[in-house]
Amino acid sequence: MMRQKQNRTLLKGAAIAFKATPFLTILNIFFGIIHALSFSLQIVATNKLFDAITLAAKGLSTFVDCLLPLLVLAFIMLLEQVLNGLHNYYMNVVLSPASEVKLSSRLHKKLSDVDAVLFEDTEFLDDLNKATAGAKEVGIFYGIIYVLISLYGVYFASIGVYLFTLKPILLVILLLAFIPAILSHITRVKKFTALEEESAPLRRENDYYRTALTSIEYFKETRMLGAFGYFNNLYKDTLELLRTKEWSVGRETSVLQLLLNLSSFIGMGIASYLLFVATLNGEITVGAFAAVFSSLNLVFALMQEIVGMHMGNMSQNSSKVMNYIKVFDIPSVKGTDGIYDRTAGIVVEHIFFAYPNSDKNAIEDLSLTISPEETVAIVGENGAGKSTLVRLLTGIYRPASGKVTIGGLDTKTTNPEILYMNSSGVFQNYGRFKMTLTDNVSISDTTSEPDMRRVEQSLEQADAEFDISYDTVLSPEFDGVDLSGGEWQRVAIARGLYRTNDFIVLDEPTSAIDPIEEREIFTKFQQLAEGKAALIVTHRLGSARLADRILVMQNGSIVDSGSHEELLEHDGVYAAMWHSQAQWYER
Repeated sequence: MMRQKQNRTLLKGAAIAFKATPFLTILNIFFGIIHALSFSLQIVATNKLFDAITLAAKGLSTFVDCLLPLLVLAFIMLLEQVLNGLHNYYMNVVLSPASEVKLSSRLHKKLSDVDAVLFEDTEFLDDLNKATAGAKEVGIFYGIIYVLISLYGVYFASIGVYLFTLKPILLVILLLAFIPAILSHITRVKKFTALEEESAPLRRENDYYRTALTSIEYFKETRMLGAFGYFNNLYKDTLELLRTKEWSVGRETSVLQLLLNLSSFIGMGIASYLLFVATLNGEITVGAFAAVFSSLNLVFALMQEIVGMHMGNMSQNSSKVMNYIKVFDIPSVKGTDGIYDRTAGIVVEHIFFAYPNSDKNAIEDLSLTISPEETVAIVGENGAGKSTLVRLLTGIYRPASGKVTIGGLDTKTTNPEILYMNSSGVFQNYGRFKMTLTDNVSISDTTSEPDMRRVEQSLEQADAEFDISYDTVLSPEFDGVDLSGGEWQRVAIARGLYRTNDFIVLDEPTSAIDPIEEREIFTKFQQLAEGKAALIVTHRLGSARLADRILVMQNGSIVDSGSHEELLEHDGVYAAMWHSQAQWYER
């Protein structure tokens, strides 16, 4: 059953690989067939030449009779060398890079359609790591299969017919010599699949430690606090563990390869002996002996190439390829199109939500209505469920049960692109894109070329005043400049304001700005959000008081709701939080 499932997966992968580069793949198969025929023609030409030389040695023909077969053989050998070079160049320089680009692009497109909550699942992240590595290998993997069929398959079929006509037992020996190769391939696949399962989490750890060592994002902290050595040791330890696992599997498969080489050598020796006896008995001509003997060298050399290089490569990368293909089995988050009605606002009905591999609900039986022109603030301690609720209210996540409607559209059944079309947001973990200032702002609306007037207006509304040009790259790594934390946050806010929207979210994007400045930004934001549904998430209550309504969250539920004044009168959680923070807002 498992084997059948793997075969179905590989067949599906063949279709994916072919669709990525159909013309280039067909051309690759054509190259393989022509290349194979040149090998076969070389055997026939060798046979003709040696038969002509034998007759000339007996005085039954002249030197001129040998010249034509010699020239034909020389031409075929030259053609074979040219085809070999062209085929290798085409495979490595043309087909493989083109295939990798197409397959990587398709993987990224698929990932944009999967449920966003999967990125909270460590098992999915491990599979994604393997799939990303597989994107490069898929084209090579199926390119090898096409070569095995078109080049080696055609050649072995033609040489098999040739050998059978000479002496059928030679073909049997040739076939038997392939049995160890097949057994070796099956064993190697199993071992390298197991290795990949063990390596993916380690590789992901190793990539993270390398980022911590080399990324500008961590550079100052790891150096100043003396953490460089710590991360360097973690990097070396995980790398060493990866290498140890790879070396162990490589050692076992190398021993297997050595035994295979020995069996192939024995098979070639038996075939050569039978060929020699057949020639002495007059069953085949000297020319046929020379042609077949030279072809046996090529047959076993190609067999070694298939098993040692091609099948070895396929065995080593088969699990990566399988994981790449399996990504496309993940259900896409699709839905029907619908007509967005801004007057319907946002309605939440008894929703529950839990993160993958968690037995605790992050959101518990929550209901809520936000009117189309209301500014709502969500407050609460860390872990109360504020950011999770925002992701549900924007349609990024879908509730496990219950219902969320945005503009009258159910987030469970509506195409996410329709839901996002009228929304904008600035989040706590905003992007610091290593692009120009203009691109950093206008990237929130890529439906048209950047509108410089809107870029300037958005930066002005966010109080983002920089002494740099709009074409300046915001990254020292690309000969640009870096911004302070507060400046980056203002760029992120400008990006959110640049996007045309009826619903805008600010999910704690001002943590690097002091409370007084934060309140000034939110005051301006409140003015800009006039006539829209707006959501503010903050743990600083001086900004929350500006909202029309404040929601207080605890343990995934709304425990209180009302205006600033109403909540202070209740003398509950909000009042206690307010009194503990009030001094922040005193000048």
